[in-house]
Amino acid sequence: MRHWIQYGLVAVALLLALPAHADWYYEVDKRSAWQSDLNARLEKLEARFAGDIGVYVQNLASGEAYAWQADQPWYLASLIKVPVAAEVLGQRVATAERLTLTQSDYVDGAGPTNWHDPGTPISVGYLLEHMITVSDNTATDMLIDRVGLDNVNQRAKAMVAANGGNPDNLGPISKLVDVRQGVYVELHPGARLLGGMDFIALRQSPVSQRPGALAARLKVSPQALDQPDYHRAFDAYHASGENVGTLRAFGDLLATLYRGTMPDLQGPPGNTVLSLMADTSSGEQRLKQGLGDEVRFAHKTGTQDRRSCDAGIAERADMPNTAWAVVVCTQGPVAVSAHERALAGVGEALRYSGAIGKP
Repeated sequence: MRHWIQYGLVAVALLLALPAHADWYYEVDKRSAWQSDLNARLEKLEARFAGDIGVYVQNLASGEAYAWQADQPWYLASLIKVPVAAEVLGQRVATAERLTLTQSDYVDGAGPTNWHDPGTPISVGYLLEHMITVSDNTATDMLIDRVGLDNVNQRAKAMVAANGGNPDNLGPISKLVDVRQGVYVELHPGARLLGGMDFIALRQSPVSQRPGALAARLKVSPQALDQPDYHRAFDAYHASGENVGTLRAFGDLLATLYRGTMPDLQGPPGNTVLSLMADTSSGEQRLKQGLGDEVRFAHKTGTQDRRSCDAGIAERADMPNTAWAVVVCTQGPVAVSAHERALAGVGEALRYSGAIGKP
């Protein structure tokens, strides 16, 4: 199953060579020369960026870790789809199993699942592929319904803990339709009565006009809204803690996925998630652009209001016994292009500082 089978064996070898207890890397007190170089590069990059940048890197062979604002509560956006995939495959749900698309399943966003009519049976394999590779929100919520939201949350926290991390540093994961509802509820409590098709309709309006569109849909006065604009509503939702976590915690989750620390993710389940991440088609202008052709990056991206993330497992052909968990998020500008430039800049900083092997 692509190169992940080969490197899955390397991960097992690394695991056997390391101390038995899960928190092994917290005992490693290393500060290689590249860390100060990376600090300097990130300082310059953040000075040019009209917002905040968070970076976490964990060397899965040596245990050395690097954190730049990585312990703050970042909105993880679609990164949460990685533990959803892990739970589906950890439960051994057959990829040939078909789930029936219903009218209430539709969620706005990318992906081809919304192109299907209600009543269409869709395979779990199709939903998994598009959830990870193109960040399909409707596919995600269908899979969450199949395995259970509580189980997804337990899986995510267990994956953090399995690598010695603090599971309390990863907030509750929600369905994607509930993200929309959560944001609009910050504008008006009547949004609790809205569903996926309502949010698809609201998204047709520019961001600046969505509060007014919501007021019209709820048949209330714009003066009855609780937030001055959509951005402030999203900030309030972010503060609720849903789909929020530290970059360190998500790095632990990725490390567990790669190293196969949880028995039900060893072999095909974990390798399948990583293989799908390797096929991700979004984010070509983010970390991958800056990391360069020498680095293979199996990753998942996330994008929300003035927030972007990119996270995954980095490998190099010239360093076959080493892999890195890399998690980067940005927050601030409205334009997605500004975030992508910053993420590409972080990729370059990682590359030329030596954080991901010799430049």
